[in-house]
Amino acid sequence: MKTNLPRVLLAGTGSGCGKTTVTCAVLQALHDRGLKTGAFKCGPDYIDPMFHSRIIGAKSANLDLFFLENNTARFLLAKNGAGCDVSVIEGGMGYYDGMGLTDPRASSFAVADVTQTPAVLVVNARGASLSVLAVIEGFLRFREDSRIRGVILNQCAASTYEALAAEIRRRFGGRVRPLGFLPRMPDCTLESRHLGLVTAAEVVDLKDKLVRLARQAEESVDLDGLLALAAEVPPLEYLPVELPRFSQTARIAVARDNAFCFYYEDSLEALTEMGAELVPFSPMADVALPEDIQGLYLGGGYPELYAEALSGNRPMLDSIRGALERKLPCIAECGGFMYLTQAIGAYPMTGVLPGKCFDNGRLTRFGYVTLTAWRDNLLCPAGGQIRGHEFHHWDAEDTGADFTAEKPSGKRWDCAFATETLYAGYPHFHFYANPDFAVRFYQACLKEKAL
Repeated sequence: MKTNLPRVLLAGTGSGCGKTTVTCAVLQALHDRGLKTGAFKCGPDYIDPMFHSRIIGAKSANLDLFFLENNTARFLLAKNGAGCDVSVIEGGMGYYDGMGLTDPRASSFAVADVTQTPAVLVVNARGASLSVLAVIEGFLRFREDSRIRGVILNQCAASTYEALAAEIRRRFGGRVRPLGFLPRMPDCTLESRHLGLVTAAEVVDLKDKLVRLARQAEESVDLDGLLALAAEVPPLEYLPVELPRFSQTARIAVARDNAFCFYYEDSLEALTEMGAELVPFSPMADVALPEDIQGLYLGGGYPELYAEALSGNRPMLDSIRGALERKLPCIAECGGFMYLTQAIGAYPMTGVLPGKCFDNGRLTRFGYVTLTAWRDNLLCPAGGQIRGHEFHHWDAEDTGADFTAEKPSGKRWDCAFATETLYAGYPHFHFYANPDFAVRFYQACLKEKAL
């Protein structure tokens, strides 16, 4: 299939260059113009898509070429960008940064290449002048076809930008277009914590910041030039990825609050496309699981920051413990897994799983992994595989041993608890990395409904 899909990728020279700020400014400005805008994020990041979604009022999807086959990434781009005037893809880390220190696979460049999307490089110009052009030239020369077609300078003064823009035009002869700048705006800074930015739901004055960023983008970013670049793309070609549609509906409770907010929206949508009704609830605020449910999904997030509130809600802890003792099908990823252990730090949790969680003080087992099941379980038969990702500072005394996780480097370890009705472990995964995992989970929920 082919579809016309105007699209552009906003890439960075590295983490901290301001690409999320620039992306949010552009998204809000385009939204304020009345344009229907699709939003995407390269890589496994959960937090940046939350900011995108707050702006466009719809989900932001992840395009991760470790999780997803090339065709699946193009399919999800087409699916989520359908009917949009333009789709904006935010890169991850540096433009060429991929699966390892010297491996560009799964990089933002790879996404641009696979989807034939023009890239705009966000360069932090603070404390530099002519050196900015050296950075641009390096990125252009690194790959024969870098797909970099434009540049936006972040933290750049107006007078500096005019001089640098003229030099960009002169030196690069139209290969890249200067597409504007954002000045230093300390009052619009998006704060960070140990796993990245503070989540969108926690930024009290987020809307005000976004309004100011969008106004500045209208003044100093060439939005018309950006839209023109996004329109200069070939049709997106893909084959549809089909999911089975079941005649029966299963109700699946999904933990949704500040403690549990890390989900790949396409994964959740895969369940609804199969027939599920997703029922949100808050493990912090609600006193029991929703009624008449046949499945439970406890996503990742920051339970360590809300451990006291989670532990203090004894009725919810009892409700979840009772449901899992009754063998309710459950997926618990990372923070959700921690919630099922004996305790997070000094605070008791549900106690469904052995051991306690503790702050390791640094990223632990960070990065992409391929999971292989040792035995038949809720999500797959023995030997079943899915690609996933670990990203956490906290660790557990017992992380399980029913799957093997293997990094692209070959390093391996056992992880996760898996039974006929449970997956609980630190690795996150995307259902489109292996849709059979979603099908098997949904079938288990239907089996629960029939009991």
